[in-house]
Amino acid sequence: MSSLAVRKARHAAGTTPGTAQRPPLRGRIALLPTLTLLIGAAYCLLPVAWVVIAATKSGSELFSTFTFLPGSGFTQNVSDLNAYRDGLYWQWMGNSALYAGLGALLSTVVSAFSGYALAIYRFRGRETIFNVLLAGVLMPPVILAVPQYLLLAEADLTDSYLSVLLPLVLSPYGVYLSRIYAAAAVPSDVVEAGRMDGASEWRIFTRVALPMMVPGLVTVFLFQFVAVWNNFLLPYIMLSDDEKFPITLGLYTLLEQGANTPALYTLVITGALIAVVPLIALFLVIQRFWSLDLLSGAVKS
Repeated sequence: MSSLAVRKARHAAGTTPGTAQRPPLRGRIALLPTLTLLIGAAYCLLPVAWVVIAATKSGSELFSTFTFLPGSGFTQNVSDLNAYRDGLYWQWMGNSALYAGLGALLSTVVSAFSGYALAIYRFRGRETIFNVLLAGVLMPPVILAVPQYLLLAEADLTDSYLSVLLPLVLSPYGVYLSRIYAAAAVPSDVVEAGRMDGASEWRIFTRVALPMMVPGLVTVFLFQFVAVWNNFLLPYIMLSDDEKFPITLGLYTLLEQGANTPALYTLVITGALIAVVPLIALFLVIQRFWSLDLLSGAVKS
């Protein structure tokens, strides 16, 4: 009787004598998303790791040592980059900060006004305007770059800071996100209550709706800043003076010169590494601000 009870207990536990208990099939399948994410993370982070390590190598070490073996030339690379044409690299960094910072700020302001109007007000042609904006989201930037150049050439604005800033003010994707967020975050009852209290439309927008839209607008600013910072095609078409180049176009010119002067390759790699630092810092700062806004909004609600 005792052996029969033991066999029944093992059968209930799902094991038999001489066999190990296997993890359930559902648990093994659940590992697939984690494994996929790890592979994707490795695919994305491997080039970053290469840039970090390659920036530590001197010109001779870059082509003669193992790929992921750190070098001893990072300090010299930064010094050479700083001395290149009297600090032209930092001029490019300043230009990128101007284009990305001011362009993202103006784009966020326009997106806030446009998204709020499309979400709150009812007027003829509203959906048509929104559908046109959606078409702009799907439009590849390369298709718009040449018409934008021709328009700005007619206004004699090419090869100027405005030639890069003006096309960035209107972001169809930013307007789309702002409308979606305004429709979800700004209750129509609150707007109507403000009108009944005698508040103007401007006061309702600035004092009531805008604070509710801040987390969404922070997201719009972050996306637009990163897009402008990494933008290459528009400055490449608009600008000819290298002192007005953003960092992307400046590093591209250095890379082209590296075909004849291999020593410039270390400057390109080091410059690319330094150019990523502002994006990482901005993301960390804004992410914290964004999280605080979301938490405060949840507490208020």
